[in-house]
Amino acid sequence: MTTDQGDHGSTERPPTGRPVIYATQGVISSGHYLTSMAGMRLLVGGGNAFDALVAAAFAAAVVEPIAAYSLGAEGVFMLHDAASGDVLALSGQGVAPGRATVDFYKDKGLDAIPTGPGLQAPLAFTVPGVAAALIALLDRYGRKSLAEVLAPAIEYAEKGIPHYEYMLRSLDNEATKEQFDTFPPGGTEVFYDNGRLPRPGSMLVQPGLGRTLSKMAEAEGNASGDRSARLKAARDVFYTGEVAQTIVANSEAVGGIVAAEDLTGYEAKFENPISTTFAGHEVFGQSTWTQAGVLMQTLNMLEGIDLVQMGHNSPEYIHTVTEALKLAMADRQAYYGDPDFASVPIDGLLSKKYAAERADRIDAGRAYPEIPPAGDPWRHSSLKGDASAQQPVPVASTGDGGGDDSGTTHASVIDSEGNMVCGTLSGGSFRSSVFFPDVGFALSTRIEMFNLEEGHPNVLVPGKRPRTTLVNYIVSKDGRPVMTVGCPGGDHQAQANVQLILNTLVFGMDPQQAIEAPRFGTASVVNSFYPHVYYPGRLTVEAGFSEDTLARLRVLGHEVEEVSACGLGATVARFDRDNGVMSTGADPRRACYAIGW
Repeated sequence: MTTDQGDHGSTERPPTGRPVIYATQGVISSGHYLTSMAGMRLLVGGGNAFDALVAAAFAAAVVEPIAAYSLGAEGVFMLHDAASGDVLALSGQGVAPGRATVDFYKDKGLDAIPTGPGLQAPLAFTVPGVAAALIALLDRYGRKSLAEVLAPAIEYAEKGIPHYEYMLRSLDNEATKEQFDTFPPGGTEVFYDNGRLPRPGSMLVQPGLGRTLSKMAEAEGNASGDRSARLKAARDVFYTGEVAQTIVANSEAVGGIVAAEDLTGYEAKFENPISTTFAGHEVFGQSTWTQAGVLMQTLNMLEGIDLVQMGHNSPEYIHTVTEALKLAMADRQAYYGDPDFASVPIDGLLSKKYAAERADRIDAGRAYPEIPPAGDPWRHSSLKGDASAQQPVPVASTGDGGGDDSGTTHASVIDSEGNMVCGTLSGGSFRSSVFFPDVGFALSTRIEMFNLEEGHPNVLVPGKRPRTTLVNYIVSKDGRPVMTVGCPGGDHQAQANVQLILNTLVFGMDPQQAIEAPRFGTASVVNSFYPHVYYPGRLTVEAGFSEDTLARLRVLGHEVEEVSACGLGATVARFDRDNGVMSTGADPRRACYAIGW
C-alpha cells in the first residue's frame, strides 16, 4: 500500500510536494486521512468502490463534522458501475419540509430564508438526505453489509479520533462558539475541553453519533429477509424509528419545522445525468437541482477558443474563463431549479449553438462590471417558456468577497474492476445550524438556497430540492468512464471543477498538478447562501499568481481580491483503460489524503 508522502518527482513544472498516487487494486482520496483509510479498509477487505465510498462517507461524518458535513445533512454523487455500464447521478440532497411554504416565511415578514448564527437557523432545516442515499448506493451496487461499512465510523466515534489543526481552526471561531452557546448543551461538551479549545492530538469522542450508527448496524443484524430487507431495516431506524423521532423532537424544541412525515416520505434518487462534450471527452453531472450545468455551459463557451495559445493561468486565460463563468452563472440564477418541480430548458442551456451565442458576449478587452444578463435558451429548447421575469433583485456589496470555502467535503474511489464513484458531502455547519448531541449531528440549513419568488424555477415548494451548490463529475473517453472530478467550496465548486478539467484535458496535468495549480473564481455572481449578495466585478485569486498577472487583470477591469482558497478539498481520480492503472491526488489546502493499493 502506498500513501501520498514523498517527492512528486521530475516534471516540467515545479514539484508539488505530494506525489500522484498510482495503484492497480484501488484508489481513494478524501478530505481527511482517516476518512480515506475507512474506505481503503473496505477495498482491502474485498469490497468494491461503492462499499468504500459508503464507508468513507459515514466515516467523514465522524472525522470531518467541522467541514460542514453531518449525518443529518446531504450528499450528491456520480457513479459508474462497470458490470452494468451505468453512469448515474444519485441525489441525497435534502428537501424542504411540508410546512416550508412561501407564505410561511412571508407571514414572518421575510423576503428570503435566513440562516446563520442565532435563532433563525432552525427555520432553514432540510430533511436529512445523505443516510438514505448511502444505503441506497450500498443496496444497489455494493457487496458488503451496512455493519461492515459502518465499522470504521463506529470505531472513530466510540474510541475517538485525534483533534487536528484544520478542525481546531474552525472550532476557534466566534460564530461556532455563538451557535453552541445559543442552543445548549449543543456541542461545547463534545468538541471542547472543559470549554477550552482542545490541543492538537487530544482525543475527540462522539458518543451520541456512535449510538446512532450502532443502532443502524444493530437493526440490520436483527432483521430477517434478504440483504435489501436488512438494509431497509437499518434505514428505517433513521427515517421512521427511534432516530427519526429524536430528530423531530429536537427540531421542534428549537423552532424547526421538520416533521415525522417529512422523514418517512424521503427517498434518495438515482437519475440520468446531463452531459456535454469537450476536448474529445464527455462530461457527466447532476441536473439543474445542482449547479453542475454551469461547468458544462462554460466548457461549451470555451470550446472554440485556443486556451493553449493563451497559456495556462495567463491574464488572458483567467479573463476569458472568468467571463464565461459569469455568463453561465447568470443563466444559473435565471433558469436552474429542481426539474421535478420546474420546467428547465436544459437542452437549450447545453446547446452548442446557444454556447456560441453566449461566447460572443465575451469582451477580450474588458471585464463585464456586474452580473451579465441571462440569455434566452428557450430558442434552442424543445420546451416552451420565457426568460424568467421573477428573478430576485441581486444585492451588491463592497465587502469581503472571498466567501467561506471551509464547508463541504469530497471523496472519490476507483477499484480494479473499473467501478468509480464520487460524492460531495455537506450541510450541518456548526456556524449556522444546531448540533444535537443525543444523535451526534446537526441538520442542514440548505433551505436558504431557495427563493420566495413565485414562478421562479428555484422558488420554495415543500418536498422540492433547493438548487444546491454541490456538484461532481464523471468524464468519459470513447464511451468509457476514465475520470472523476470534484471540489468543495460553495459557489466556487463549479468554477474550481472547470479549472480542474481544463488543467487535465487541455493542459495535460496529472491529478496532483491539476489539484495544486492556483485557482481563481468570480464573486460577481449572486451567492447561493443567505443573504445572497454579490460583489460586482470581483475576481478572487489564490496565492501563486504573479504581480504582473494581477496588474493586467486589473487593467482589464477586474477588481482583484487575494484569498486563501477558491475551493479546497479537490480531487481528480483517473483510470487508464489500457493498463488498468489508477491515479489520484489530494488537495494540500486542507487535511486531504489519497491512498492507493
